[in-house]
Amino acid sequence: MKVIVEADGGSRGNPGPAGYGAVVRDKLSGETLAERKGFIGVATNNVAEYQGLIAGLRAAQELEAETVDVRMDSKLVVEQMAGRWKIKHPSMQPLAKEAQQIARSFAKITYEWIPRERNRQADRLANEAMDGETKAETKAETAAEGDKQPHWSGATGEPTRLILLRHGQTKLSVERRYSGRGDHVLTELGHQQAEQAAERLSKMDGIHAIVSSPLQRAQQTAQKLADKINLEVQTHQGLIETDFGTWEGLTFAEAAQQDPEIHRRWLSDTAQKPPNGESFDEVNQRVRKARSEIIAKFGGKTIVVVSHVTPIKTLLRQALDVGPQFLFRMHLDLTGISTAEFYSDGHASVKLVNDTSHLG
Repeated sequence: MKVIVEADGGSRGNPGPAGYGAVVRDKLSGETLAERKGFIGVATNNVAEYQGLIAGLRAAQELEAETVDVRMDSKLVVEQMAGRWKIKHPSMQPLAKEAQQIARSFAKITYEWIPRERNRQADRLANEAMDGETKAETKAETAAEGDKQPHWSGATGEPTRLILLRHGQTKLSVERRYSGRGDHVLTELGHQQAEQAAERLSKMDGIHAIVSSPLQRAQQTAQKLADKINLEVQTHQGLIETDFGTWEGLTFAEAAQQDPEIHRRWLSDTAQKPPNGESFDEVNQRVRKARSEIIAKFGGKTIVVVSHVTPIKTLLRQALDVGPQFLFRMHLDLTGISTAEFYSDGHASVKLVNDTSHLG
């Protein structure tokens, strides 16, 4: 994947309250793939600009970009990262080292200076970060002590909260068969499960959007909630279930008998594909891209994501920043509810996993 990273940072006082912004675009289409912003406390413009670059490079790394063109209106950062200027200031050296370390993960990276008017989106995000922190500080000063909720992780800003809901029962889930791209509908019990989940979620304040896998079992589950809270279901292809290839519709035992060696490796190796199917590593890549796109569109909001076992496990794995064995050790029930929060500065937290209390 070839991307463009636009980054900026600002300080009101230099040094003063500082924030950064970064945008990742598809180089061919110009589509925004990810946005990042964050408040970093009291710092200089140069520190903030480096933080913007680091946030943009991390976002490109998450999208598994191979070629990155960095564009910034900071002559200092561009020239230092391109190796044409020396990095003399002590506060710049560790930031430059961190950016260089991330940059080495790409097959190719270039740096280009652009005028400020061509960097408006990143500049807007940096200002939003500073504005948001100012408002948060004002609110905190007037709030009662018991109402304060500090982030123990050190995360800053408002997170994008993803409420992850697995779809209800289908005929294949009753029979414990691999159900990937097959477009199966809910059973009668599946509709009841979806209704119960919707009733519970409808009592939550602040749900801004509902985003679903395109498959019917997820769409039907999502629609139950949409009807209750008067929202439209939006669809994202990246939330679709794993493609199980020739194992689609088979039981565990049938798949193991059909392809014993491949099935054995698949149970522990996320790079292994089912025959004519999709590996968990490939699922991880597309789900990470979907997550970035959802956050770019609904940053700082609460979103209900209705999907399937593997995409939901993958989102939880990404939030926890743990290895692939997580996928093989986590169980998710039908209409199980989980919650993950993603911050613009790269932090994340998981607050709920596989809650089915609504099923009584």
